[in-house]
Amino acid sequence: MAKNLPAFMNATGTISKILDKIKVAATPERFTQDFLSTGLGFSGGGAKAFIPLAKKMGILASDGTPTELYRQFRNTNTSISRAAMGKALKNAYPDVYARNEYAHKLSKADLEGLLVEMTGLEKGNSSVRAVIGTFEAIRAFANFDTISEPIVESETAGETTEKNAENFSDVYDPGVKLGLSYTINLVLPKTDDVAVFNAIFKSLRDNLLRK
Repeated sequence: MAKNLPAFMNATGTISKILDKIKVAATPERFTQDFLSTGLGFSGGGAKAFIPLAKKMGILASDGTPTELYRQFRNTNTSISRAAMGKALKNAYPDVYARNEYAHKLSKADLEGLLVEMTGLEKGNSSVRAVIGTFEAIRAFANFDTISEPIVESETAGETTEKNAENFSDVYDPGVKLGLSYTINLVLPKTDDVAVFNAIFKSLRDNLLRK
């Protein structure tokens, strides 16, 4: 008998279609079967399993209310959207990531091997294939790269902020003044979400601009 069977949908091909629709449809107050059917256009029985899956992913609360992760996934900034889905994938598969923290980098064969080890099912089992298909469907929308610090320049640099530091006394000789200055190159993402900018400048103020 299988043990610790991870989350999956049998209709794995439907997952990417639903996620695509979520990105363009208005966020509902509650994500119900009726919204899935009439709002997104997925009335087939195979699509019904998406809501339990979405709750395990953390994009829906237990009562079907879209979470902040759901809203981040809908962000038109691709980096924010894909990072949110990376978190969602890890939420959905905590046992898989407990075994391998880089599970998203595994090949299909290696992922199958890990699932066979975890569940006790045989290679090629339909449930194992469904888990793999579900995992890969979500992974296609995800990005796991570490977000760079805002002082790092990139080709998409938007604005640059410079600040000259005050002079500090040499700690070894009070009679000698040591003049120091630094330049901060601040890369701002292309987004209309004011909360993103607030978070960046707060982090900059708290960690780099303290006297």
